[in-house]
Amino acid sequence: MSAILAKLSRDVPAMLGLVIVVFVLILAVFGPLIAPYPGDASASHLLRRLKPPSEAYPFGTDNLGRDIFSRVILGARGALTIALTVVGVAMLVGVPLGLLAGYRGGWLSEAIMRITDVVLAIPQLVLALALAQLMSPSIESAMLALSLTYWPFFTRIVYAETRRLSSAVFVDALRGVGASTPRIVFLHILPNALSPVIVRATIGLGFTILVAAVLGFLGMGATPPAPDWGLAIAESRTYLPRAWWYATFPGLAILITVMGFNLLGDGLRDIVDPRIRRSR
Repeated sequence: MSAILAKLSRDVPAMLGLVIVVFVLILAVFGPLIAPYPGDASASHLLRRLKPPSEAYPFGTDNLGRDIFSRVILGARGALTIALTVVGVAMLVGVPLGLLAGYRGGWLSEAIMRITDVVLAIPQLVLALALAQLMSPSIESAMLALSLTYWPFFTRIVYAETRRLSSAVFVDALRGVGASTPRIVFLHILPNALSPVIVRATIGLGFTILVAAVLGFLGMGATPPAPDWGLAIAESRTYLPRAWWYATFPGLAILITVMGFNLLGDGLRDIVDPRIRRSR
């Protein structure tokens, strides 16, 4: 870990991404303590509706008089919860399937990879929208729809790494000494295949936050009065351009968070992929 941090420290964009990710994590964990109005972030205060940014309300207020600054901070927890759950479930499904298909071979491998290719052939956002449309609008429905569309990315990566490692000398040596298949796969192949999985997961966290915001914007994700960034932008459309702050600050929260994960993921990819390092 210290070696990775040392290499990241020499990559300015990656360090910027790490700082953003850590900052968003702090907001997600300590949001109720940081937000100036955590108790009434979901309550209506019609006498102060659509107030512009001021000292009391740095990001202004929304159509119900709620403090947008507090709601943006509290929305970080929901965004990260969705992202971590979706990527975690996708890894739990995709990594074992990739290991099985890459090491086993035969008809089972072909069946797994052809299903993977079919899902990958459909744009993730389109497929997620179609699946979410079949379910009732909620955070759980959004997470399920995103999880069902994201696992093939991990399956494809782990499959390629497993196929490459299966023909390595150390795997042949393990087979020669009588090591069992589970021991070879889970104790030797999987640890060596985790680097690209971690990179994909880091980038996937940002992309999942973006897609979850799109689902919330279209009314297929979070429901009022949840402090959701995508839902806030959807609610602000009626009041644009007069109440410009209503959509601007939740949109900036999405932009900065996704950018942070992407910058960090690109930096990690440069470190773990020797082909990229050699090309520099």
